[in-house]
Amino acid sequence: MGPLQWGICSAGKISHDFLVALKTLPPEDHKVVGIASRELSRAQEYAHTHNIPKAYGSYAELAQDPDVEVVYVGVIHPYHLPSTLLFIQAGKNVLCEKPLGMNAAEVKAMVRAAREKGIFFMEAFWSRFFPASEKLRSLLRQGAIGDVVTVHADFGLPLITVPRCTEKELGGGGLLDIGLYCVQLACMVFGGEKPKSIVASGFLHDTGVDKMGSIILNFSGSRQAVLTYTLLSKLPNRASISGTKGIVEIPSNFWCPLQLVVNGKKEEFPLPPPSQKLNFLNSTGLCYEAEHIRQCLLQGLKESPVVSHADSELVHSILDEVRRQLGVSYPQDQP
Repeated sequence: MGPLQWGICSAGKISHDFLVALKTLPPEDHKVVGIASRELSRAQEYAHTHNIPKAYGSYAELAQDPDVEVVYVGVIHPYHLPSTLLFIQAGKNVLCEKPLGMNAAEVKAMVRAAREKGIFFMEAFWSRFFPASEKLRSLLRQGAIGDVVTVHADFGLPLITVPRCTEKELGGGGLLDIGLYCVQLACMVFGGEKPKSIVASGFLHDTGVDKMGSIILNFSGSRQAVLTYTLLSKLPNRASISGTKGIVEIPSNFWCPLQLVVNGKKEEFPLPPPSQKLNFLNSTGLCYEAEHIRQCLLQGLKESPVVSHADSELVHSILDEVRRQLGVSYPQDQP
């Protein structure tokens, strides 16, 4: 088998970082063969910058490219559903940025289409593929901190002036942008278990999206996750998992972790260095999910054991309930 042949849907900031991350992987394993943008000139600019042979001015053209095996969907989340369905119907494997959908119903529609078409489909929860995250899951399986009792996580950045984060038609709101990182961490630590109850409180922006929130997820056996997010200011951006025999701390920035502190002992997990300037923190870490997909495809899998379809559906069902309690709705929520 030759290199996994990627197509890139959108020429935005996260797509740039994903392309830089792919360059840290062996070229005999990963190759980008095409990129599409709604503006052909933008696709051509990215193709030149990243040495991509084909540039398209529509997503439909990328979907019909016979050389593309898997598509990375990096458009903003209100467009995840139509873009992803386009590539699924064309028989392409898909890695779609998070949040996978605007709500759980959209996620279920994408999962259903992927299963009917028999293609590999995964939400790009890149955090779960960092070596530090793999080590965390290993520690939990080994019972290194005993039985987990609580998860704490906070994520806050001053993004309130960024239109993408506050405009409803762009899928704005802190929960879908950064709060979901806290939720997915809790879901991962508690093994994909559905919470017994969810309590959420927060504040809304004038546009009707959430600018800050705190979430308590109550699990069976008196276990709890306490999560806070905000678009108003920077928070410590740390996470901790406390068990009956110890604590694992994930120092700032927990969603792209380079360190773990296990019962006071620190372990470092350095990233491959970027060859070009990045838009987001630690973005060469996107390489880990890309290589994971190659390994899944080599094994003939249709979904990831690390971010399964059920994992995505669980996270989005929690996000839906949090939004309901906060009073945030989007046009996509209408039946």
